[in-house]
Amino acid sequence: MDRDKVLIMADHTGRFYAERYGLSPVAGRLIGYLYVCQPAEQSINDIAKTLLTSRSAINSAVKTLEAQRLITRSRPAGTRADLIHLSPLSKESMGFDPTEYQHMANLAREGLELLGNEPSERRQSLEAVASLNEFMVERLPQLYEEWAAYHKKSQEYKNKEML
Repeated sequence: MDRDKVLIMADHTGRFYAERYGLSPVAGRLIGYLYVCQPAEQSINDIAKTLLTSRSAINSAVKTLEAQRLITRSRPAGTRADLIHLSPLSKESMGFDPTEYQHMANLAREGLELLGNEPSERRQSLEAVASLNEFMVERLPQLYEEWAAYHKKSQEYKNKEML
């Protein structure tokens, strides 16, 4: 694989995650690199060398992304280096975990309790936050099932084309 193209893709991914989610550019670059690297599991030294950045920057990015369940690290028996890889496809790592939406809805409801009988203009934002997040809690499981079926179908189609 062309290293320059890998770096460009990683940089594009880094810029996207920085602008959209407020992650450090290095964290986004790490995600981009892990999408395409071979082998799929890489040591922090190898990642730092390939992405032309420091080990400490990669370590910091790994900690951030681990907390968000986007990547995992493992250490094979008999080795001293952790291997970093993208998390397996799960509801949590794919953004389908309703837990965070439930927390947001609960916080909004707590705020609405504090506002009591305040005018509707004062309550409007919190009511919208509560409503949106309760909607997401209700819809995410169904949306995940729809996506899983869609993904399975697209993989089956792709496999047929390869035959």
